[in-house]
Amino acid sequence: MTLTPTRELLDSAFAAGRGVGAFNVLHLETAEALASAAESAGHPVILQLSENCVRYHGGLEPIALATLAVAEASSADIAVHLDHAEDPALALRAIELGFGSVMYDGSKLDFAENVAATRLVVKRASAAGVLVEAELGEIGGKNGAHAPGVRTDPDEAARFVAATGVEALAVAVGSQHAMTERVAAIDLDLISRLRAAVPVPLVLHGSSGVPDEAIVAGIRAGVTKVNVSTHLNTRFTGAVRRYLNEHPTVVDSRTYIAEGRIAVEHEAARLLLLLAAAGKEQHA
Repeated sequence: MTLTPTRELLDSAFAAGRGVGAFNVLHLETAEALASAAESAGHPVILQLSENCVRYHGGLEPIALATLAVAEASSADIAVHLDHAEDPALALRAIELGFGSVMYDGSKLDFAENVAATRLVVKRASAAGVLVEAELGEIGGKNGAHAPGVRTDPDEAARFVAATGVEALAVAVGSQHAMTERVAAIDLDLISRLRAAVPVPLVLHGSSGVPDEAIVAGIRAGVTKVNVSTHLNTRFTGAVRRYLNEHPTVVDSRTYIAEGRIAVEHEAARLLLLLAAAGKEQHA
């Protein structure tokens, strides 16, 4: 199959009031696991590459081309997205490589600077038919630099979307990046007000720390794209650790990495079913 445009996945989910999973790729094995999860669940997935992932692999092309190849070979509907790019040049390179969407993260800038930088990325992306996601109101916990109490203001969000032309907006509503416990409480009233104020799909970052029932409630309140990374990484690492504890003499890394891949596939498939079901129940 060919790649599915991110815009197509988000528009479909947005119209139906359901969620779509956007899960981070760290290496080839996670890309393979996530594609298999989408196939087994029968629901689409967005594969995301972050700026940190690009840095780990020494450049965008090696992991990007591998992820694009996995997506294109899958029978599932899969889009490929650049997540949290603070460097506009990286976002532009992802557009050139054929990503369906890019997130330019100017949330550390003041409002005017964020608007100006985001508009430049949107201009280049629009010419290539690529969707741009942006962030307003820092999502707590990312690299320890964001305050957990930050929230996105609906009026400011509406002005930001109108000024930049972005087609998806990541909002700060109480979640944090890199949480290993699922105990975060998200502000459902704020999500509803943001949904009413902003005409584009809302994105929940830091969803690893949000319990299942809160994610479902967030979708019903107005979230469309649900980003998950740390939660799946925890499953991967836990499976590898168990295997190594049980097989202390193993030296072939494929044997234990395969266990991590299977664990991610199973949990990602479960999450995709959860996100899709939230919309179905809402409109039943």
